Amino acid sequence: MKRLQNAFRVLLVLTVGSLWSSGLIVAPTLFHVLPDRPLAGQLAGRIFSIETYLAVAAAVLGLLLPGRAKLMALYAAAALLALNEWGLRPFMAQARLSGASLGLSFGAWHGVSALLYGIACAATLWLVWKNDFR
Repeated sequence: MKRLQNAFRVLLVLTVGSLWSSGLIVAPTLFHVLPDRPLAGQLAGRIFSIETYLAVAAAVLGLLLPGRAKLMALYAAAALLALNEWGLRPFMAQARLSGASLGLSFGAWHGVSALLYGIACAATLWLVWKNDFR
């Protein structure tokens, strides 16, 4: 059980740290440095996809631990990121190609996606702030 707990802590640190750094540092830097905005968007989207898989893996691993009820914020963050990845992303792609999807522009879908990502980041901040993972 100790190895499982240690593996979870490492994955949680990787998930939360990369979630915050990707959203606050990496993605904005891509758009600032790369002259090709579509390429910057593709790279940022790929990074956010990886974030989703990390969060889902951490949530699944967390379900195997005793005291898993204290990880509700992690489950919420993983669910929001999964909704972003597998629910909203297809609409964003359609809106990017055709100008709109379900009546919303790409910018509107991007705003909804950014809001969900922000809430997921806040949930992970709350999780780390409130829990002692020693």
